[in-house]
Amino acid sequence: MKKRDVQSGSPLDAALPATTTSQPTGGPGIEIQPGPDQVGFNVARNSINFPVVCLGGSAGSLSALEVVLRAIPESSGLAYVVVTHQMPTPQTELPQVLQRFTNVPVVEVTDGLKVRPNHVYVIPPAKDMSLMQGVLHLLEPTQPPGRRLPIDYFLQSLAKDVRQRAICVILSGMGSDGSIGLKMIMENFGMVMVQDPDTAQYDSMPRAAIATEFVDFIVPAVSMVPQILAYVQQPTAGRSLRALSASANVSPSLPGHALQKIFVLIRNQTGHDFSYYKRNTVFRRIERRMNSHQIKEFTRYVRYLQENPVEVEQLFKELLIGVTKFFRDPEAYGALKRHLVPLLRKQEPGTTIRVWAPGCSTGEEAYSLAMTLLECIEAEPDRNLRFQLFATDINSESIDYARVGIYPANIAADVSPERLRRFFNKVDNSYQIRKDVRDSMVFALHNISRDAPFTRLDLLCCRNLLIYLSSELQKSLIPVFHYALNPDGILFLGPSENLTGFQDLFTPLDVKWKISRANETASQLVRLANFPLSTSRQQATASTASSNMVPSAAPRRDNTFAALIQRLLLASYSPPAVVINPKGEILFVNGRTGKYLEPAPGLSGLNIFDMARQELHFEINDAVHRATQQRQDVVTENVKVKTEAGFQLLRLTVKYLQEPVQLAGLLLVVFEDTATPQRVRRGKLSANSDHDTQITALEKELQYTRHRLQTTIEEMESSLEELKSTNEELQSANEELQSTNEEAMTNKEEMQSLNEELMTLNMQYLHKTEELSQAANDMKNLLDATEIATIFIDNEMIIKRFTPPVGRIIPLLATDVGRPITHFANNLRYERLIADVEQVLDRLVGVEASIQTTTGDWYSMRILPYRTLDNYINGAVITFTDITRLKKLEDQMEYSRRFAESIVETVREPLLVLDGELRVLTVSQAFASTFGVRSATIKGQSLGVLSNGVWNQPSLLGHLRGLLDSEIAFDDLTLDAIFPGVGQRSVTLYGRRILSEGRYTAHILLGVQAIEPHTT
Repeated sequence: MKKRDVQSGSPLDAALPATTTSQPTGGPGIEIQPGPDQVGFNVARNSINFPVVCLGGSAGSLSALEVVLRAIPESSGLAYVVVTHQMPTPQTELPQVLQRFTNVPVVEVTDGLKVRPNHVYVIPPAKDMSLMQGVLHLLEPTQPPGRRLPIDYFLQSLAKDVRQRAICVILSGMGSDGSIGLKMIMENFGMVMVQDPDTAQYDSMPRAAIATEFVDFIVPAVSMVPQILAYVQQPTAGRSLRALSASANVSPSLPGHALQKIFVLIRNQTGHDFSYYKRNTVFRRIERRMNSHQIKEFTRYVRYLQENPVEVEQLFKELLIGVTKFFRDPEAYGALKRHLVPLLRKQEPGTTIRVWAPGCSTGEEAYSLAMTLLECIEAEPDRNLRFQLFATDINSESIDYARVGIYPANIAADVSPERLRRFFNKVDNSYQIRKDVRDSMVFALHNISRDAPFTRLDLLCCRNLLIYLSSELQKSLIPVFHYALNPDGILFLGPSENLTGFQDLFTPLDVKWKISRANETASQLVRLANFPLSTSRQQATASTASSNMVPSAAPRRDNTFAALIQRLLLASYSPPAVVINPKGEILFVNGRTGKYLEPAPGLSGLNIFDMARQELHFEINDAVHRATQQRQDVVTENVKVKTEAGFQLLRLTVKYLQEPVQLAGLLLVVFEDTATPQRVRRGKLSANSDHDTQITALEKELQYTRHRLQTTIEEMESSLEELKSTNEELQSANEELQSTNEEAMTNKEEMQSLNEELMTLNMQYLHKTEELSQAANDMKNLLDATEIATIFIDNEMIIKRFTPPVGRIIPLLATDVGRPITHFANNLRYERLIADVEQVLDRLVGVEASIQTTTGDWYSMRILPYRTLDNYINGAVITFTDITRLKKLEDQMEYSRRFAESIVETVREPLLVLDGELRVLTVSQAFASTFGVRSATIKGQSLGVLSNGVWNQPSLLGHLRGLLDSEIAFDDLTLDAIFPGVGQRSVTLYGRRILSEGRYTAHILLGVQAIEPHTT
């Protein structure tokens, strides 16, 4: 069962002029057309009698706003407020831009601006905006720019000020702004419309709004204005539904009966009975659904529900609209902490604090209580206190949502940064309650009016739930709450709820925030007799209330004046009476009964047989016995009782109660004084008459005693036979139980053995889980340490996992796991990535390539098959190793080599550069022209074969090899040889080991010092 605030008004009233708006006047199901004073009060309260549309959006919403504004007619009668996320600049051009799209005046909001129809108002940048009594107010933001939620902030004030005339429109945008405020709009019977995510440039905001399930229409931007105008202009079907329900001419087609049919349809489909809900709230929710489907007649909507089970489910959810948030009314939680601290200090060390939060909805309030308790408990570290919180609701979807404990990022507006850091974990773009907090909480389905309460509680929090229930159910639940709480336990209610009539059960601790302490008083039986409320009784009560919704003699409980009148009439004109059970225990007393009953001496209870005056003892016994046995009313005339003024004759009536169901089996004993003759009153009777009267009374009592004795003997004999039969059955049952016990013992031994095996297996699994967890941690740290971009895909090329560095190549997010890699673009200058992956999956042969990105970085790409431990191919692994620095180093080395070669080639001296194998690497142009060789042909040749082997001389080769081994340079080495094309020459040579960055390389520089003709 979800929590909501009490609201008034109907969504259909949006189409009515202000002078015809109906105002509820107290009792559920009754509505009176207002007079001029009432109309004036309505206008003064709301200050706006026309619909106000909030157009909320952020990124990409400008195009949607253009479509919407172009469709707005000049005289629609509506006001439009544009709330978007804007940069915090001093000035904005947004109003001028929007004015180009429409003929309706577009105005930038200034502080104190009054809202008028047929205008478009634009929020200025870096401001929060609220609406109060038809006036727009600008406020400085209290949240940092990254956490501001201007749409939610405005929608909450719009819902409170305009109520059913509020229309919320969520357009394209990033984030989830607006998803909290739209709940307030729905709660106040307004309308919510969302742009179709498929037509939005950014679908985050529309999808977040749709996820709340509180959306009336999901349409593209082009269809929004026609849908809004059709919704606003739809006329109401004659009088209000509540006025119709109050009609005296009740027929099966009127809402009183149709409402019961709706209750039956909801109960048959969901199992929950809403007949104890306040009629006003139920009617308004039904009106909203009828208006959404443009259904005018109540009976047609019943038919629509019968034909569409989905609508029944939707109506059920709307009846359970839960507008809740973390730390709603922060001052209330501060007051609760002040009263919790003394309660916790009274507890014994090691105690577990028990808490119950009925109607927890989606869990925000329950987790707020948990955080408050933890803060109080941690302030007392030496006491070692713990808590267990039971959070219940009748909506299974809400319980499932609350149990997971994941909430959108916009809760940062309600939860302080310290609590976010202390009690939440960041999960993607959401916050999740920490596991140790969730482990202390139990979320369960529970119907507060039907299921047994949790007991032995130290704190019971039930905020904004009772206000939606009928006063009868409220009065039945308060004693149940007292019964569930320990003495001095704390009851935490909502600001609109009270404990009127139960001041003996609770002592107020904080009147403003409705915090009370349970008194150590036993709950009376009469107060708990009505719980749990049976479904049949609710149906009967609801049927009677709905089919007779005209003002009647029955007092309206919510009207103090009527209650006082009723009390006066009962005290003045109804005879004294008591309600008892068949044992004579008094459960209720009406009027003054002191003339007939008096307290019995000793420590006796309130029993009518003990308290009856002596003259009435026999008559009351006889009448109660006959009424119980015959189950019909018993009336005894002319019963005489002695009073202070003499004797009084009275009529004693014992009425056997058969309905309502809660009173069935009880007895109503009524004492009515009758006309008493003067002689009887004074007791002036003749001696014979007095003697005859006494004899008659004694005979009557004797006859009654004999009859009771005979009845008792027969009952004893019958009971004895029943006891014998029962004894035999018990003996047989005992033997069966003994046999069952033996089987149970055998089963116990088997279970113990099985339990030991399970524990052993569990320990193995736990050990294996720890190993897997450690391996997973090691693998994660290994992948993070290598900084290698890795993508794991399956055989269908679906992404299974990837490392963060992949984002530099392919823009992947955590939410992209499970999507095909073919859906993503990359920044590689390589077109064969997908083809290479398919080739690896087909041929099971790895692929390697060096590829470059559009930013100039280089990666060594390797694609290998993904092999499981049992050698099963389950996809592929793509790795990208950053080789940008290696590429740059290679380029530098290549440049240096070419630069050195160019120097050698251009020098004027004959030079050769040889490698470690004495092969020619570089030849100067002077060497080539001197010895008649071609540079291009001799590169790579061995020095020994150069010029037909003329350089293959032992002395030269010996010096060169010695240079490689000992790094000792040589000079003036003379070589005499006949060089082809040159002739015989005497060549003087020198050799040097080439240095690079101060280190010797494996290269040799061979230079020619001089060339002279050979002399003999």
